[in-house]
Amino acid sequence: MVAYDSAADLAALYARVSNWGRWGDDDDRGTLNLLSPAAAHVAGLVRDGDPISLAHDLATVPSPDCPFPAQHHMLASGDALESSGVPGYQATRDYVGTDVHGLGLTHLDAPCHMFVDGRMYNGRPANDVVSIGAVTNTVMAAAGGIVGRGVLLDVPRARGVDHLRPGDSVTSADLDHAEAAAGLQVGPGDVLVVATGREARAAARGQVVNPFTEGLAGLHAGCLDWLYERGVAVLGGDGISDAMPPGPIESWPFPIHQIGIVSMGLWLIDNMRLAGLLRRCAEVGRWQFLFVAAPLRIPGGTGSPLNPLAIF
Repeated sequence: MVAYDSAADLAALYARVSNWGRWGDDDDRGTLNLLSPAAAHVAGLVRDGDPISLAHDLATVPSPDCPFPAQHHMLASGDALESSGVPGYQATRDYVGTDVHGLGLTHLDAPCHMFVDGRMYNGRPANDVVSIGAVTNTVMAAAGGIVGRGVLLDVPRARGVDHLRPGDSVTSADLDHAEAAAGLQVGPGDVLVVATGREARAAARGQVVNPFTEGLAGLHAGCLDWLYERGVAVLGGDGISDAMPPGPIESWPFPIHQIGIVSMGLWLIDNMRLAGLLRRCAEVGRWQFLFVAAPLRIPGGTGSPLNPLAIF
């Protein structure tokens, strides 16, 4: 059994799960290609059409998990109403700008977000991402939206705890146990959402937990074999999927990001808000749902803020 405790182990894993060339040398969709045959069969998961947002509110003031929040200011407001120059027309306008990535914003990572040895998904060079944006592997590959079967695996529930400890590793055995507890199996084209209890831990502490100083639970590198074999199209979670602080292997500090995005072309959704979804799944005894998400159409973008929806 592979221990995944050396750089050589992770380099071998990187090569083993590679999807480079699988969908053609020009492909920039990566594992989104797995959605196509699966999406047509998920409409039957909708029973009452009730949507649950899986996104956090866009932070506009600094916090421990979002030290560089979005900029939001008014361009025209009601308390400073000015003439628009059009008789009878009165309106407000605002401006929003944000860092796409980080540990607090719910966002989608595109394949151009990460490099290994100066290469990104499908062998493209790092210098395809220039000062005005990416030339290849951009978020525009998901511009048509992401629709598929969403599956929630509640790892703390399967372990019989409220939340995982910071830095704790979710193993492939944990994923198996959470599957069994949910009474389903993750399969090709699924959007997999892994809960580690980040919000429950914050609630127990009575405050936002600082992931930079206290860490986050995340998936062990060995889960990448599991994700590859199951054919997962998109991986999301209440953290960043990687554990924090970074792993002990210097060249592979964030293996889920490095190997998942670069070798597999796996799209990641970071910092999802899962409390409402966890409650709903427990109430109805069903851990699968229609998943829908539409990133912003950002030419050259390395990712996008996201408001994913679970529809029951």
